[in-house]
Amino acid sequence: MSKPVVLVTGTAVSEQASKPLREAGFDVVFMKMPVDEAALLKAVAEHPVRAVILRGPAPFTPAVFDAAGELKIISKNGAGIDSVDLASASAHDVAVMITEGANADAVAEMSLSLMLALSRELPRYERLLRGGGWKDQGYQVRDFRVRTVGIVGYGQIGSRTARLALACGAQVIVHSRRRVELPQGMEWEDSLDGLLARADIVSLHTPLTDKTRGLIGAPQLARMKRGSFIVNTSRGKLIDEPALIAALQGGHLAGAGLDVFAQEPPDPRNPLFSMPNVIVTPHVASSTTGAADRMGAICAQNILHYLGGKVYDERNFVNPQVMKK
Repeated sequence: MSKPVVLVTGTAVSEQASKPLREAGFDVVFMKMPVDEAALLKAVAEHPVRAVILRGPAPFTPAVFDAAGELKIISKNGAGIDSVDLASASAHDVAVMITEGANADAVAEMSLSLMLALSRELPRYERLLRGGGWKDQGYQVRDFRVRTVGIVGYGQIGSRTARLALACGAQVIVHSRRRVELPQGMEWEDSLDGLLARADIVSLHTPLTDKTRGLIGAPQLARMKRGSFIVNTSRGKLIDEPALIAALQGGHLAGAGLDVFAQEPPDPRNPLFSMPNVIVTPHVASSTTGAADRMGAICAQNILHYLGGKVYDERNFVNPQVMKK
């Protein structure tokens, strides 16, 4: 009899994930990225898939759930589950879990790094030096610590990013869907529009949902200060990309730091890639050894505990109603 399979929608996962699963008697099967619906349908037809470690935006559609008769749990190696049809997962009694907070420090560090690089105009200075120049005489940038950083979303990542920006001396204002108590030195902003109008740097930290898709469109970009920056390490579809491109090309925004895009992998011809005032990275904000180890370990424990009739951490359970059936 073949072993039950844990399917990984990627080519690798940390040893902290694969080792305990193999020791528990599972085969761990990897998929070549990017993973589309056809690849998933083929994988669940070929293997007795009991659990999935979700890496990247693999589309778990109703058709995939219909075909995956042995599937019991999807454990996301991270937090974003916008590629999973949650209604269909629940209808098929498939638990969906995340690794709450495991990559928060890594993503917050990347968010701050992009803010600092934009504020100090590092891309421009790098081009100057690589092009044979030296000092750009008479040109100076504003200190980061005199800027106002607007944090949109105050969950695990947003709160850490806010604390890092505050520690570097910036004024920090926060807007989130639920009002929260903020540490001393931060200020709550009641509306998104109010935050956009006040911030020199806007950093996005909200999940992608039907309500947040296109959260930052042309009207919101127009409300931002002329000469301000936007940073996105969350989900690309939070921003209307054509509107962002227009705001950057027109000079209303001074720059952007983007780790995520509306289409991933993005089209190499994306105009954002040729803009000198845009820093782009390939969705690697959480790609640190520490974050990978933590996410892998929690992914495995989510699976092993749930299949054993328990829940490893209730904060990770996205659709806990399936446990109550």
